[in-house]
Amino acid sequence: MVDNVVLVGCGNMGFAMLKGWLDSGILKPGQVHVVEPTDTLRERAATLGVHAHANASRLEADLQPRVITIAVKPQVMRDVLPAYERFAGGATFVSVAAGIKVALFEEYLGEKAAIIRTIPNTPAAIGKGMIVTFRNAHVSGDDADFVDQLLKTSGAVASVDDESLIDVATAVSGSGPAYVFHFIECLTEAAVAAGLKRKTAELLAMQTVYGAGVLAASSDDTPTTLREQVTSPKGTTAAALEVLMANNELRDLLTKAVHAAHRRAIELGSA
Repeated sequence: MVDNVVLVGCGNMGFAMLKGWLDSGILKPGQVHVVEPTDTLRERAATLGVHAHANASRLEADLQPRVITIAVKPQVMRDVLPAYERFAGGATFVSVAAGIKVALFEEYLGEKAAIIRTIPNTPAAIGKGMIVTFRNAHVSGDDADFVDQLLKTSGAVASVDDESLIDVATAVSGSGPAYVFHFIECLTEAAVAAGLKRKTAELLAMQTVYGAGVLAASSDDTPTTLREQVTSPKGTTAAALEVLMANNELRDLLTKAVHAAHRRAIELGSA
């Protein structure tokens, strides 16, 4: 039996996921049904050879999707979900909408609906993301594995067994790219202040962060070991780290930042 997948919403994130599925070969174009009301976005999806529909009523009556991925804005979720209740008996629903809890899906699709909630981050759009998932008790192990395969085309995947931890993931990896971007901004300004031209400073800052991240991800050594390897006693790096690591100020600042984002994620989820 062919595994069909429905993608609801094909904006930037949805389209990036779609391309990942097709480029990886996990899915063939004929296995994917895209539902997208915006003409230009629907036509863009259709150029990849998938079935493209303006609304859920256009889906074939006998279609039995294995997975339905919901990639719409959180504020329209309540308007979108009712049209897919007819698939709740057989499909696993995957949400990439920030702040939408599993309970809302169960409210519209039924208490026994199989739901996987995810929190991706922006690098997922280029296949380098971090995606954290939580599934309810109705998702089978095989379907969870299949969804993981789909998500891994957008980056690394980790799961949590407590939905409240999605808010922690939001604070760390969901918001985390912005922390890194700000670090690049600060390193650039420091380089300019030290005398480099801005264009050169931007290149040094961005490539250094990129290279260090790739090295950390590909190395068997821990970030602590990598830091120690590049730090010669009484050398230039050691002098800089004496400032950055003084009284654990950077660590404490990041802890406060993550705590603030975590608190806000809880507030938004309760709104």
